[in-house]
Amino acid sequence: MPDVVVIGGGASGLMAAGTAALNGADVTLLEKNSRTGRKILVTGKGRCNITNNCDNSTFIANVPTNPRFLYSAINNFTAQDTIEFFESLGLKTKTERGNRVFPVSDRAMDVADALRFFVDTNKVNVIEATAKSLITEDDSIIGVTDTMNRRYNADCVIIATGGLSYPATGSTGDGYKLARAVGHTVTELKPSLVGLVSDDGFCRELQGLSLKNVRLTVYENGSDIFSDFGEMLFTHEGISGPIVLSASSHIRNFGKKSYKALIDLKPALSEEKLDLRLRRVFEAHHNNQINNSFKELLPKRLIPVIIEMWGTEPTKKCNSVTKEERLRLNRLLKNFPVSIKSAGNIKEAIITSGGVSVKEIDPKTMQSKLVRGLFFCGEVIDVDAYTGGFNLQIAFSTGRLAGYHSAYI
Repeated sequence: MPDVVVIGGGASGLMAAGTAALNGADVTLLEKNSRTGRKILVTGKGRCNITNNCDNSTFIANVPTNPRFLYSAINNFTAQDTIEFFESLGLKTKTERGNRVFPVSDRAMDVADALRFFVDTNKVNVIEATAKSLITEDDSIIGVTDTMNRRYNADCVIIATGGLSYPATGSTGDGYKLARAVGHTVTELKPSLVGLVSDDGFCRELQGLSLKNVRLTVYENGSDIFSDFGEMLFTHEGISGPIVLSASSHIRNFGKKSYKALIDLKPALSEEKLDLRLRRVFEAHHNNQINNSFKELLPKRLIPVIIEMWGTEPTKKCNSVTKEERLRLNRLLKNFPVSIKSAGNIKEAIITSGGVSVKEIDPKTMQSKLVRGLFFCGEVIDVDAYTGGFNLQIAFSTGRLAGYHSAYI
């Protein structure tokens, strides 16, 4: 019966610890927070998007960073396996738009509690502690020390510490330091699934304004690289919201390439149908000023921004708007521009892009190729995916694989 120490009690760590114990290992889980699963509680706006109910090929297509590395992990523990796993623990799930899977209760707390039940049922020893260093001998793991200088002897150690995003939940980059200390390479760490920063002053003016049912298209050096339909919002420094977070994971070359976003404010209308709509509005308000005629077209706070960008006097009467002006407004409503300066702060990102190099990890076991008995799982590895439940599934699949093989080393 091997002694296994798991460092980190998030999604991947809980899965790894419970799996190792289920397969006969004597497992100790070190978690720096007073409760496990802290980051799970803030995922999916507090609902927790557990996984994406798609086939494996679709899943891999949604992983832009090192997808081939995940073939074994995803095939070993699929999205359907994850759903069955939680159902077996008494957590009922439902599949929503985009194949996103949530608990029926819409409570992220229930997901965290189910994983803790899995760990407790399999008699994992959970200790509130912060790992400080790995103990190795002849390139093999023999233990861990914590910040209180307590030693934990171990045949295997699984690093499941997460990334740098949401540091308040305990993700402060500890795993990267531990990995580097024993010779592992950590690739550049960048924010992913994060809001985007803009130089446009109107973003601050519109802070808090949410736009629903719009289409966002992002361009890199003039070529479109992302387009999606849904909800977004303006922030004090730029734009955010579901479709913006998705877009951010496609933008990876700030400083080397230029980016801009175009928002189709009326995606349900073609340019021809929108022109008919504008003509009806101007005819209905023919004696009114244009700044008093847009209420049925746009949110109130957006109207002065659109009019200023349109370049037409706001006091101009609707009956004097020219065809050229109307067509220019049409193009603006279908292509509202937002400059993109950079990604938001990594501390505000949902996930971290970058991490322990996959070249130094066996994809079939999650064991280090450099140090025998050292395993990695979850966000600490240099893999990340688009939004929609894919990143949590990576945590579960890699955690499952690391936990299983640590029990049989």
